[in-house]
Amino acid sequence: MDDKNIQDSDLQDSFAGRHQTLRERIGLVVDGSDAAAAVTTITAAEAAGVRQIWMTQSPFNPDTTTIFASAAAKTSVVRLGTAIIPIYLRHPLALAQQALAIDDIAPGRFRLGIGPSHRPLIEGVYGLSQTTPLAYMREYLQVLRAALWEGKVNHHGHFFNVVVASMSRTAKIPLLISTLGEKAFLLAGEISDGALSWLCPVQYLLKTGLPALRKASASSTSGRLEPPLVAHVLVALSQDGPLILEKGHEMLGYYAKLPFYAKMFTDAGFPITTNDGGGGGETIVPDALVNNLVISGSESTVAARFKELLDAGLGELMVTIVPIADAHDEQTRLMHLIGRL
Repeated sequence: MDDKNIQDSDLQDSFAGRHQTLRERIGLVVDGSDAAAAVTTITAAEAAGVRQIWMTQSPFNPDTTTIFASAAAKTSVVRLGTAIIPIYLRHPLALAQQALAIDDIAPGRFRLGIGPSHRPLIEGVYGLSQTTPLAYMREYLQVLRAALWEGKVNHHGHFFNVVVASMSRTAKIPLLISTLGEKAFLLAGEISDGALSWLCPVQYLLKTGLPALRKASASSTSGRLEPPLVAHVLVALSQDGPLILEKGHEMLGYYAKLPFYAKMFTDAGFPITTNDGGGGGETIVPDALVNNLVISGSESTVAARFKELLDAGLGELMVTIVPIADAHDEQTRLMHLIGRL
């Protein structure tokens, strides 16, 4: 299969957020550490007017696709997106089968975001090898798209040799990929239905990510339109600056230790340093990075900032709450804020 797949024009418009309202371009990130609680949150979010849910898949949490299958049966309109499923852990045919199951339950509401994850997790936790993640991603998506969109696979590559005469059916489920570095944005522009950033400063997305995405899309010979850049943003519904800074540091500390993130932060102008004094080896996240990533203030201030970011050229937003005082209350307020847009 040619990885520069030609998309139907209607699907292109849908993927890229064209003709969508502001509310439909802003998704809520839901924590998946408790499957039952996640399903309850998703159903409550739909009732509040949220039209897009995103969930990650960590090595230590319940399976996201299983949670979405349950949530799909209890909802009717909200879209469900993974951001992301680590590709080294599931054969593309196995993931295609899971995606088809969700699409059967909730036709047209599933968006499948995939990515290579990070070497400390893939090698350090699972004991697998991760050497050329972008090349692996390209080939993985070729197999996945062939299975889902064409219903058959005849792929003989470096990483996969897959032959499937006929899947039970086809489903043109949008396939998005994770993007941190410039090369990943170029790959997304060439082969994906959307670029999923995570904790990327907005100026980095506008100056590096978006131009790379557009360049690769424009140079494609397959007639593809530009896929949307789905930007991850943090929100604190508070005006307590010192506390927001403290909570932001707590959230970012883990990511700053991962090489891909540390490089991206540095490329974005926020270098991560290590304090080796006293043998502690503490990773230092600059205050400026926290302040850059966290949108804070009143609900009206946050809503205005959402519109500014989308007007600046970002395709969609996926929003994570930064709990300040009461996580449940603040998540609920964020749901209703998005639902009113």
